[in-house]
Order: sequence, then C-alpha cells, then structure tokens
Amino acid sequence: MTVLETTSATADGCSAAPPAHTRPDGQDHYTISEVAALTGLSVHTLRWYERIGLMPRVDRSHTGQRRFGNRDLDWLTFVGKLRRTGMPVADMVRYAELAREGDHTHEQRRELLESTRRDVRARIAELQDTLAVLDYKIDFYAGARRAPERD
Repeated sequence: MTVLETTSATADGCSAAPPAHTRPDGQDHYTISEVAALTGLSVHTLRWYERIGLMPRVDRSHTGQRRFGNRDLDWLTFVGKLRRTGMPVADMVRYAELAREGDHTHEQRRELLESTRRDVRARIAELQDTLAVLDYKIDFYAGARRAPERD
C-alpha cells in the first residue's frame, strides 16, 4: 500500500460521496478489464495513467497481472472529476506526486485545487452569460410565434 493509498486516498478520493464498490475491501481485486468496464476508461488509458504517474503503483498478481483495489477505483473517480474541471494532465500528475509525498504537501495540493476552482468558476460564469443570451433568444422567438400575423 502506498502513501497515496493510506492517508491521502481517503482525503483525496471522493470521500464526500463514496462510490458503491462491487466487492468488499479485502476481496477487491479487479483486473484491468474489470476496471475499464467499471470506470468507462479504456485499458490503454489505465495503462497510460500508470505509466505517467497519475495512478499509484498498482499491485500485481504472482503472474504479473494488474490487480486494482477499491482505493484505486476511488482515485480514478477523483481523477475523472479533475478531468471534467479541465485541469491539465500535467497538473493532475503533479497533484498525484504531491499526494504520494505525504501530508506535508497539503498546502501545495490545496493551491492546485484552488487554482482549478477559480478556472471552473470563471467557466461557469461564461456559461451562465451564454445561457442568458440563449434564454433571451428563445423567449424572443417564442414571443414572435405568438404575435398575430399582420396583413
């Protein structure tokens, strides 16, 4: 078990709403194909995440087959959330590195997340402005349909 999996996985995973796992802890050995099916990520993407350091080191069976656990699934859920924020992969990898380094990196991780939150809030504001324009146009065209025809 890595540092990321022990202290940080609970705090860094989506602990506010933990996903329902298909297997209880201790019996949570998933193949890469099972993880791909559960997460919607491709096998290629999972291998790439591991290769670039976005995933903690995945356990292996005695035959060398990857064996993912529930904590790995939690981490992948969190990474998916980061991806949806638009966080660059390099920043996600940096975050993962910091998490593996331990609790003394909390401040740096918080700063990365705050920067991403600022970006997300700015995008939300842009989308709200765009939505207001769409609503205006929809209302305009709905009103035009109701207007009586003029000869």
